Amino acid sequence: MSEDDSTLHLTDPRAMRALAHPTRLRLLGELRVRGPQSVGMLSELVDEAVGSVSYHLGKLAEHGFIREAPEHARNRRERWWRAAHDRTNWEPVEVLHDPERKLASDLLRRAAFQRYVERFQAYLDSEATLDPEWVRGTTSSDQIMHLTPDELLELRGELAELGARWRARSDPDRPGARTVTLIWQAYRGPQ
Repeated sequence: MSEDDSTLHLTDPRAMRALAHPTRLRLLGELRVRGPQSVGMLSELVDEAVGSVSYHLGKLAEHGFIREAPEHARNRRERWWRAAHDRTNWEPVEVLHDPERKLASDLLRRAAFQRYVERFQAYLDSEATLDPEWVRGTTSSDQIMHLTPDELLELRGELAELGARWRARSDPDRPGARTVTLIWQAYRGPQ
């Protein structure tokens, strides 16, 4: 089930577990950011053997995350892939009372969080080499609030609208534009 053509809404625990693999998360991310890529190109990007990349791409395709892009191939042996959707989402509240889906959702959320940590660490490692104009706009913060469940849901909606507004403005071909990552979390904290 999808919200629209650009979002895949996950409900199947098998698909969640398949995507929770770190290499698969990275491959899907690369296809979403870079567009269609060959197996060889992806192998170099993720520093994995071609056979391993082919296996992981097969698993992603099996669950509908990616699809082949044969129009890019130079010959019948070369295989190209593209992301099937711009985004993937799932609702934690939908899995609360289904132990298999809850376990798969938690596994995927932890894997995604680990990927966020790795990407931020890579940014920190490269920050000193960046033009100061890019560093000036960088931000990391947290805010503790006291909200009701309805207010938390309202905040979630506003954050999604903010992200969608900036994503609509995004254009990789615009002069001076570079990839920027926006990550947010809002959850009930400890008592």
